[in-house]
Formats: sequence, structure tokens, C-alpha cells
Amino acid sequence: MDTLIKKHDRWWDITPMEIVRKWAQSINWEARLLSIRGPKGVGKSTMMRQYIKQHYAYMDRQVLYVSCDDAYFSTHSLLDLAEQFYLSGGKHLFIDEIHKYDNWSREIKEIYDSYPTMKIVISGSSLLSMMEGDSDLSRRCINHDIQGLSFREFLHFYKGIEIPVYPLEDILTNPALLIQEMNKKGRPVALFHEYLQYGYYPYYLDNETDYYLAIQQVVNHTIDSELTKICKVDIGNTRKIKALMTMLCASEPYQVDISKLSVQSGLKRETVVAYLNYMGKAKLLQLLYCDLVNAKRMQKPDKIYIDNPNMLYAWATTPVKIGTARETFVVNQLAAKHVVEFGKQQGDFKIDGKYTIEVGGEDKDFSQIANVPNSYVLADNLETAIGHKLPIWVVGFLY
Repeated sequence: MDTLIKKHDRWWDITPMEIVRKWAQSINWEARLLSIRGPKGVGKSTMMRQYIKQHYAYMDRQVLYVSCDDAYFSTHSLLDLAEQFYLSGGKHLFIDEIHKYDNWSREIKEIYDSYPTMKIVISGSSLLSMMEGDSDLSRRCINHDIQGLSFREFLHFYKGIEIPVYPLEDILTNPALLIQEMNKKGRPVALFHEYLQYGYYPYYLDNETDYYLAIQQVVNHTIDSELTKICKVDIGNTRKIKALMTMLCASEPYQVDISKLSVQSGLKRETVVAYLNYMGKAKLLQLLYCDLVNAKRMQKPDKIYIDNPNMLYAWATTPVKIGTARETFVVNQLAAKHVVEFGKQQGDFKIDGKYTIEVGGEDKDFSQIANVPNSYVLADNLETAIGHKLPIWVVGFLY
């Protein structure tokens, strides 16, 4: 275990503290067993190490951060580590990249049951693997899902513009303060269009040249490795799944026609539905339903979006339609904290069963949501609100 302790100290030394996401404040770090889940590259590892640095002194041996991709675990088990850590006075064990350890959920369950005074935090980038392990850890583990940077965080970390988080109700019903503050500090429309193309993943500043390539690698790994290994997807169909992603990038968001997707992708109807659901769980896609509460398992979604606008631009092989990018942004930002459903006849989206949202350009009117209670238009190329017609970027301040 000595080698892991030395690496823990090195991580403590090099973990940056200049930028700390407020998202960390919503996590119950004191839970006996906490699982932090999220796509690769959204900052899970940094968040864990920053928490340690904020709450423990340097060389405090009550806490230990390890990663399961360490060579140590080729000859040692998690159970071995937990016992040694416990016997040496350890109290808070952070285990990163947990999905890279075979049968991890069973050993974590045994550790949880064997050492009731020890707190355990696990994290992994394979959402499918993390979900697969939920059954072994049911009633024991608190799951916390995080995602990439919001528009607000992009402004803070990339542009030095700091604006607080606003709850959705305040954003929709009383947006004046937020809009006034944003317009004092920058030109929101231009900054919003920058964010659509880059800034969702925290590693952009470290990798500007290859940013889209890095996103493509994440998508390829998810499809080639995780879908085939965990979901038992036929390896011969991975190219078809990628083609399906490309088709979705090139189209305007539309009500799903499974038969059409089946013909275009060369996959059977039931296979298309299954793959779409896998891709939704893996955070490659956002799947919307007209009635999420009553949506049945493996039911076809009513509308499909790429998970986030940066992934949309990175994966697209033709120029991205701005209407697609706008709606992708709105769904991504709102789904982080709220229930988003497809609006069908009335508006583009229904939020928390209460608010109706229509998305469009600056000329978008209320004709599609006339007389609908609690309805709003989110319009591009606006710097201020006009009644219930709000700048689209305001929903980027939810976290």
C-alpha cells in the first residue's frame, strides 16, 4: 500500500484549486458509500481530489485516493487494500476509475459490510458499468450524477465572468437581475455561440487543438468497448451505431420514426430501439418522451438529441444546423436538474410537468404555445427579455 500512499501525496500536490465547481457542494461526501457517476472528461477525478485537499491536511493518513487503473491492482484486490487501510487507521477511502476493476461492485459491497466505520467514495467514467453494479449495492449506495460545464461555469472558468446560480423559477418568472448582470459583464449572444462549440468539457483549455478529437475518442470508446462488453452489442454493428449518431447530428430534431432509422442504419426495428436506449444510458444521447412517468422499459423515445452541443459539433460530418444546436443546449442544461419531456402538440418541451418551452431564433413567436399556461419562448440572438420571450442563454445558469 505504500506505493499508493506516495501517489496519493503526489496527487495532493498537483491538484489545482484555482477553479472549484460549485457542483461539489451538492454532494453528500459524508455518506458511508457514495458513487459519483458521469461521462469521461467532466471532472469527476479532479472534484474528488479537490474535496480531499479542502478537508484533509497534507499527509493525513485517514484519507486515501487511489485509481483502479493503477498497476497495484494487477496483484492486489480492493479487499486487500481496504483491510490494510482500515488497520492503519484509515477512515475515508476514495476509489477512482472503479469500472476498470472486474467484479468491483461485489467487493465494494463486502467492504461496506465489513468496515461500518469507513466511508467510501467510488467514481467511474463508464456509466453503463456503474449502472450494472447498482443491483449489488442497492440500498447501500448514494448515486450522484454530474455532467459537463454549464454555460455559467464556462463563463467563469474560461472568460473570468462570475455570475451566481439561479433557480429555474427565478430565471423564467423574474429574469431581470440575471440579464442585467450578464449584460454588464459581457456580450452574452457571442459567448453563447462560443459555448455551443466548445467549453462543455473542462479539458478544452488544456487541449484546444485536439478538443474535438478527444470527444470523438470518448464516443468511439463508449461504442466500441462499453456497448459491446456491457450491453452485448454485436461488434459488427458498431459502425452502424456510429452512422446512426452521424445521421442524428445532420438532422433537425424530429419525432422519432423507428422504421426510417431502421432503413437508414440497416438495423432491425427492435435493435434500433434497444441501441438508442443503451446510448441514452451511456450519455451519448438525450432521449425524450411525451410522458416520462409512464414510459415503458425499452419504449421508443419521442425525440432524440445528441447529449450536448460540443459532442454535436465534434461528431457532425456536415455543418451543424443552428436549430439543432439550440435545442440540444436547452435539453442538456435543463436535464441536469429538471425533468424534461417532449411537448408534442404544445411547445418543444415540458419541464417538471409545469413549464412549457418553445425554442427558436429571435423571430420565434408564441403561435405554437398561445394560451398555454406557464409558457415561455427561449430565443437566440437576444440580450434582454420581452415579456415571456427570454434569451436562450438564461437556462445556462442552473448550476
